[in-house]
Amino acid sequence: MPYKTTYLCRFILLGVVMSFSGCKAPAEKEILSIADLRCEMLDNPEGIDVLIPRLSWIINSPQRNIRQTAYHILVASDPGLLANDEGDIWNSGKVASDQSVHIPYAGEPLKSRMRFYWKVKVWSRNGESAWSEPARWSMGLLQYKDWQGRWIGFDRPFAWDRVEPFSRLSARYFRKEFETDTGKAIKHATIYIIGLGLYELYINGEKTGTQVLSPSPTDYTKTVLYNTFDVTSHVRSGLNAIGLILGNGRYFTMRQNYKPYKIKTFGYPKMLLNLVIEYTDGSIDVVATDEKWKGNADGPIRSNNEYDGEEYDARKEMPGWNAVGYDDLDWLSAEYTREPGGIYKAQMNENMQVMDSLHPLSISRLNSGKYILDMGQNMAGWIKFRVKGQRGQQVKLRFAESLQENGELFTENLRDAGITDIYTLKGGGWETWKPAFVYHGFRYVEITGYPGTPARTDFMGEVIYDRMDDAGSFESSDTILNRIFNNACEGIRSNYKGMPVDCPQRDERQPWLGDRAIGSLGESYLFENAKLYAKWLDDIRQSQKEDGCLPDMAPPYYNYYSDNMTWPGTYILIARMLYKQYGDIRSIEAHYPSMKKWLGYMAARYMDHYIITKDSYGDWCAPPETIEAGKGVSANVKKPGMLISTAYYYHFLNIMQEFAEITGNTDDIRHFSTLADSIRLAFNRKFLKSDTIYYETSRLTDNLLPYYFGMVPTELRSKVFEKITGIIMTENKGHLSTGMIGTQWLMRTLTESGRADIAYRLATNTTYPGWGYMVENGATTIWELWNGNTAAPDMNSQNHVMLLGDLMVWYFENLAGIRPDPEGPGFKKIIMQPEFIEGLDFVMGTFNSVHGSIESSWARKGDTIEWHIIIPANTTAEVRIPVTNTKEVTEGGKSLSKTYGINQVKKSGKDLYLQLGSGSYNFNFNH
Repeated sequence: MPYKTTYLCRFILLGVVMSFSGCKAPAEKEILSIADLRCEMLDNPEGIDVLIPRLSWIINSPQRNIRQTAYHILVASDPGLLANDEGDIWNSGKVASDQSVHIPYAGEPLKSRMRFYWKVKVWSRNGESAWSEPARWSMGLLQYKDWQGRWIGFDRPFAWDRVEPFSRLSARYFRKEFETDTGKAIKHATIYIIGLGLYELYINGEKTGTQVLSPSPTDYTKTVLYNTFDVTSHVRSGLNAIGLILGNGRYFTMRQNYKPYKIKTFGYPKMLLNLVIEYTDGSIDVVATDEKWKGNADGPIRSNNEYDGEEYDARKEMPGWNAVGYDDLDWLSAEYTREPGGIYKAQMNENMQVMDSLHPLSISRLNSGKYILDMGQNMAGWIKFRVKGQRGQQVKLRFAESLQENGELFTENLRDAGITDIYTLKGGGWETWKPAFVYHGFRYVEITGYPGTPARTDFMGEVIYDRMDDAGSFESSDTILNRIFNNACEGIRSNYKGMPVDCPQRDERQPWLGDRAIGSLGESYLFENAKLYAKWLDDIRQSQKEDGCLPDMAPPYYNYYSDNMTWPGTYILIARMLYKQYGDIRSIEAHYPSMKKWLGYMAARYMDHYIITKDSYGDWCAPPETIEAGKGVSANVKKPGMLISTAYYYHFLNIMQEFAEITGNTDDIRHFSTLADSIRLAFNRKFLKSDTIYYETSRLTDNLLPYYFGMVPTELRSKVFEKITGIIMTENKGHLSTGMIGTQWLMRTLTESGRADIAYRLATNTTYPGWGYMVENGATTIWELWNGNTAAPDMNSQNHVMLLGDLMVWYFENLAGIRPDPEGPGFKKIIMQPEFIEGLDFVMGTFNSVHGSIESSWARKGDTIEWHIIIPANTTAEVRIPVTNTKEVTEGGKSLSKTYGINQVKKSGKDLYLQLGSGSYNFNFNH
């Protein structure tokens, strides 16, 4: 599993003893604590620009059936007031509610730079808790006029730069010395920084924050994101210095005028910074960017480019440049530059960070004299190394995912990405270096020019992705399932880069929408990705054209507006994911008008007698019939189909009915419903082959979509499902044949229709095609292609996530049996229905929901299933047990009738359904 991170604003309250009673309640006292206070679910609560932030907390208790009945929130402007139980900003009073997630702030109007301290206490049926430990948040600069100073930079290359289709541009260094009022005590010092494309920030020689490759990328003509840092501990009385390095990032793309009709460029790096110093007497000083700052582009970072690498000349280092007293007489005066054009917005999603480190597996010498470093894992990040040699010697690192037969790097699949870091030594002792403004996707590193003999211990791989917590864990008795899970984790985290990208290694790395449709749902069980995807929804909305058209990627760094349902429709699916997994209504409310506008645009242009005639990609990257048939063949083949576009439009109309109900746009429901009915009828008239009962040409995806979306006439559903299973088991000899589209619905279709055994076979096949085949052929992430070991290299990434489809959803919702009830999104109500599949001896799944940790672990012991469940406080769960008689089930060694916290709901067929309150349960039953 990925490296475990922790929240900065997680607060744990020691247990508060409370006495409870009730029907069948245990006599012991109940322990209740409040933890994990969050404002807008932020890791870093600095600089929020949401005018009505939402507050959340988690209730912890080892006891059963804990339900919040009321809460009381206090928000104060000073921690002393809060300590005295005074809420001068907001005192909610006792509010009768069981809601503990996304409570809208309802206090005094919020203003720029204000700081707030808050706490909460809750009630259950028999008492109240103590107050939680306090948490805090601060407001950013809410209005354009709140920003002081001007944008600065150098809107030009320097003599050593090269600006052409494959550009080479050095980093820009800026510094400013300033003096605080020595007669006053500093209360707070806060920096607000927009550094484009990327920045590193220093105060008095020390780097500020742990972030890297910041801020998150956007379409800078629409939005620029600012980061906020509390630097009170870094600013001292008297003379101080600010230093800042600007890298190129996505702002200066290094592909200038390469394909101007396709690739969007923005300009030269630039910055806007405000340092606000508040004194204890209430006065304020502001240090802002202006022409009095000094700048220099002749520093050690000679070039930096996400695709091509970073060049660093240590001989050009400027010791002390970011500290007080540095002689900058030879530096240039900073120049005013034009604004990027986008609105200023606080970055609410996490910055990237070094999240893990990997020791190399081996280092070997080739006959050519080069060395090859094997990290043992395909990863995204960079290499940190140490070296000792003569001044002017150069160490060159080149990166790749795999090797040729002769042991050299295989780079054909990287296309025109240069993927090379160059370090020039200053000499005089050991030197340690890592890049600042690039990342690479790689497993292998070619080392040339290293003085002496490099050793494994001289190198370290640092894994970089968005700083977010792991959300879940999974383990089973099947080693193939476990290895696929690990590969999925590695692939997903490799491609979180302030936006979800398709791959981390070649000359692309773009935020394609289609790759993350249902994949984002599976990812949410592995990583707490709510803020990343909420940000991405904003990127998508801002890329919408005036007529309603949506792009195939967002931000639209490539000008691809191809008009199809599957790629842009990810917009709707992700909003639904955020609601389902996190209870986030606000994303639906904010984006509902744009989604509706897009559907209207597609209908107006491409609906012909209720058939959507436009598709762009078809079932992208479906597997060749055999591994031999795909050998050396490019997968870049589009096979559009009206069946896919029409089925997806129907599906989106049904989701929009849900959204209309949620947002109060009830007048739209009838329109969406009526249109959906007409499309379903037209779809079946055109695509259903009623004589043989299959759809279109009877490809697996052709049948999966109408079946899962509920388009098949009721009386024919069993026949269509027989066709689906027949294609898999007979025609495909127990294998899948779906591309990116069909795989998103494959595993759940089979399982929810009673054939979890087939789904399990597909998941664990080690023969072509399948995820297990990738594992058996050395994959440590997920391939872009089912035949990624034989296909032509022009489109053959070894670190993609698009073919995961709904596999990770299936792991958690079907194997572990953890999913949210639609009636209680955000896991307020939980459905627990594992598939106890023959051939699996145990499954353990955990998921950290917004309400707390959920666990489902089951093991087969002979004919008996032992099933351990943990349900977080303030939630309930409906549990399915595959028995017909309650007497066949025990919990904790007792009959169900003698167990507190369990109610029988219903019997259905061979299943028993139970309603459980929160707590820990241990069931035993025969299966």
